[in-house]
Amino acid sequence: MFSVLSRASCFIAIIILGQILRKTGFFKEEDFHVLSKIVLKITLPAAIVSSFAGTEIAPSMLALSLAGLGGGVLYMVLFFFMNLRSSKEKRAFEVLNSTGYNIGNFTLPFAQSFLGPTGVIVTSLFDTGNAVICLGGAYSVSSMIQGGGKFSIMKIVKKLLSSVPFVTYIIMASLSLLHLNLPEPITSFAGIIGNANAFMAMLMIGVGFKLTGDRAQLGSIVRILSVRYAIALALSLICYFILPFPLEYRQALAILVFSPIASAAPPFTAELKGDIGLSSAINSLSIVISIICIVCVLTIVL
Repeated sequence: MFSVLSRASCFIAIIILGQILRKTGFFKEEDFHVLSKIVLKITLPAAIVSSFAGTEIAPSMLALSLAGLGGGVLYMVLFFFMNLRSSKEKRAFEVLNSTGYNIGNFTLPFAQSFLGPTGVIVTSLFDTGNAVICLGGAYSVSSMIQGGGKFSIMKIVKKLLSSVPFVTYIIMASLSLLHLNLPEPITSFAGIIGNANAFMAMLMIGVGFKLTGDRAQLGSIVRILSVRYAIALALSLICYFILPFPLEYRQALAILVFSPIASAAPPFTAELKGDIGLSSAINSLSIVISIICIVCVLTIVL
């Protein structure tokens, strides 16, 4: 338990470091865009390559990916209808910043520490479906909402295929299903870069973190996070007590639904020219809440 809490505390410390470096002038506010490009197009894809290296997936287990996909779709639909009377900009913002799960940078260490190999496999498959949402799906839908365009599967597919992390996920999952491995020098190189992903993602959030104290901003934060975690509680109870899966699967799913909001949300918000400070604040606070929730769930299910 101490090692997990220690790692989680490190994540928070890195976010605080990013905020301090921006306050002291080491980073400027516009540097967030540079950091977000590094995360989305370099360190995150490398982390995906590294995590899939040497892993084989049985086709029958792909059903678990639907859980990750379904959770993201649920939040997108819910927040879309909650904002029907809001401006298209606000609707797009809340759809993008309420969905997806930060698993690779955050929840996977919990699975590794407490749930063993089975927990890691369930987590990886869940994250494969989740990747459709957080690495392009939510952004595609949000951009269409903001642009006033009609819903189009082809537009979503096109945007997904332009997402470097998503394409990397598809390639690596396909290789795993075919029992093929990339050459060792490539995976080693990717591993070195991918090891920096957690640090870069948390630093990026810290640099972008901005709370103005404005009542409208605080209201949005409370609204999004309260709905998000109320739904997560219900999903966790369903996963653990109702789903007809082995105990190890249900334990993993019970903590996965409490994962923080996807770390890709702030950089995607930047691409939509949305409120980066609010997005980063929501993302950062979701990490703190998720630490508390996941630790509590682990003490109950183990």
